[in-house]
Amino acid sequence: MSKAKKPEFRPNDFVVYPAHGVGRIISIEEQEVAGLTLELFVISFEKDKMTLRVPTNKATEVGMRGLSSPDIVSKAMDTLKGKARVKRAMWSRRAQEYEQKINSGDLISIAEVVRDLHRNDDQREQSYSERQLYEAALERLTREVAAVSDGDESAAQKKVDDVLTSRAA
Repeated sequence: MSKAKKPEFRPNDFVVYPAHGVGRIISIEEQEVAGLTLELFVISFEKDKMTLRVPTNKATEVGMRGLSSPDIVSKAMDTLKGKARVKRAMWSRRAQEYEQKINSGDLISIAEVVRDLHRNDDQREQSYSERQLYEAALERLTREVAAVSDGDESAAQKKVDDVLTSRAA
């Protein structure tokens, strides 16, 4: 068994966990599990009222990462400005791909999902599952944009909305 490189995360750092989005490390603790002592990151996802414990030596393996750089955030915003690329595959297949992109934790991929599923007022209604995926992607995107730009979620929401509506014009 190889030792994974220990990531450089400290308490109070914001991190992105692929399946849950942006959280804050509240502590690093040791816990005994099945006779082994494990060092764990304790990550709080306040919005979801959830606490997650991730072994420090598995953090990078599961895809946990620090927040995106402002450069990547601006690339994600540019992605939102692009034209929606909707494949002609069946909805179930597309939905799977969108789900994978959302859970990849990659900000650009999440922005692609938001771009592809965004509907203007004059476009047809979204199905329930389309809306669920869109809202999940939008929430992940705005949370990370907010965390990168000092935590104002409503300002981040407005910034994303402005980019999406300017695209429609």
